[in-house]
Amino acid sequence: MGGHTMNARYEYRSMPDRPRGTWPGGAGLAVMVCVGVEEYRFGDGHTEDALPGVPAPDLVNTAWRDYGNRVGAFALFDTLERLGVPPTVLLNTDVYDTAPDVVRAARRVGGEIVAHGRSNSDSLAGMTPDAEGDYLRDVAARIERHEGAPPGGWSSPWLAHTPSTVDLLVEAGYRYLLDLRLDDQPVWLTSRSGPLLSIPYNAEINDSSTMIGRETPARAFADMVVDEFDALLEASAERPLVMSVVLHSFITGAPFRLRAVERALAHLAAPRPGVWLTTPGEIHRAVLATPDLFPGLAPSAPSAPSAPSVRAALR
Repeated sequence: MGGHTMNARYEYRSMPDRPRGTWPGGAGLAVMVCVGVEEYRFGDGHTEDALPGVPAPDLVNTAWRDYGNRVGAFALFDTLERLGVPPTVLLNTDVYDTAPDVVRAARRVGGEIVAHGRSNSDSLAGMTPDAEGDYLRDVAARIERHEGAPPGGWSSPWLAHTPSTVDLLVEAGYRYLLDLRLDDQPVWLTSRSGPLLSIPYNAEINDSSTMIGRETPARAFADMVVDEFDALLEASAERPLVMSVVLHSFITGAPFRLRAVERALAHLAAPRPGVWLTTPGEIHRAVLATPDLFPGLAPSAPSAPSAPSVRAALR
């Protein structure tokens, strides 16, 4: 299966042809807020830049990215805690070495740790299957050493993959993927070693691709979040759906962006029926618990606990 195109990994089923129902507990819309906590090697590999074209040594963009692990992550976590939103932490494991206070803060607010590679200077693209498998296992082992459980979820640096990634993720013990938005519901992907659940991950309700890549103002991005939420909440009256918001500590963690985005987050966190503020591990468990709503090549029996979660109590 390693050479299959991506759409050979999942079946086509139109939304109107699917069962009606709700998430366990009666909610229609599961809302997941992802926070990218990243580390970059100085002068090596891939970078995200606020000011393109700065010559080496690029202290300016390095400092811009470093702001996230010094200031921005803590401001984001405090905001989400105040709003009652559990963060999904997309973690580069190098952060354990360079900014351990950030991971301690994630634990304090009950975040779920999702594997996001060692460094965001890395990319899976171009790796051999052996090298990629070693890389995926190394990241999982590092998280298990620090958190006491291996990660259930993976999100690729730069959303990059090889033809073998889906197969290798399953073989390395991952159970769900946060990279793709092919649907508004979780979708089972097939691999040579068993199923992998793709949980909707929005490449556009994403501060990196939208506020930095497309230079969208923070207030306009906040409007996108609100409009996406309102539309999906209305649609979820018929079928259980997932909304994801993707933020990064060095982007939305900046004060002027956080002030705008906080208003949008407060809108989706306001008490109302039908909304489930959650994490991907909880979504994975809910999908396994309601196989009639999410047909596909699901595991034949419930798997081990889904989350490499550092949440004190799962709701």
